[in-house]
Amino acid sequence: MGKAALILIDMINTYDHADADRLIPSVESVVPVVSALLKRARRRDVPVIYVNDNFGEWRSHHGELLDKALSGPHAHLVEPLLPDDSSLFVVKARHSIFFETPLGYLLNQRGIGRLVLCGQVAEQCVLYSSLDAHIRHFDVTVPRDAVAHIHADLADAALRMMERNMGAQVCDSDELWN
Repeated sequence: MGKAALILIDMINTYDHADADRLIPSVESVVPVVSALLKRARRRDVPVIYVNDNFGEWRSHHGELLDKALSGPHAHLVEPLLPDDSSLFVVKARHSIFFETPLGYLLNQRGIGRLVLCGQVAEQCVLYSSLDAHIRHFDVTVPRDAVAHIHADLADAALRMMERNMGAQVCDSDELWN
């Protein structure tokens, strides 16, 4: 199975997109959970990898994405989840964390075989990333209380699909690294 890594999906965000008003309430409830999970992973020396949309800013890098998110009105949703010096950061352009990114190579180089996926959005990026991880033969864990959603019913369906169709372990975050 290899060692595990915690993957934070799209948590560096300005929330100035069309569906943000539906997403923000869910994000507000998962930020403390993701923050606690992040702290536990770091205490255990579990690699932490941020995989984040670049929001069409092709000349940007992770520092610029962070600066933009931290200078916006929703900085309070980003501040508890900031990368530290040991965190890795991969920029993506589409829904899956693997689509045309170097993530697969990075994981293989580091002997990582189990991915703990958290972040946003359960029924979109987390779902597609789980599928892509599954077809690449990674073991996937998704803590249900550490993924935000736009539509609760679709998020519930996505979690069931990840568990049944992709063999993901869906659990509560407090089951990890305690």
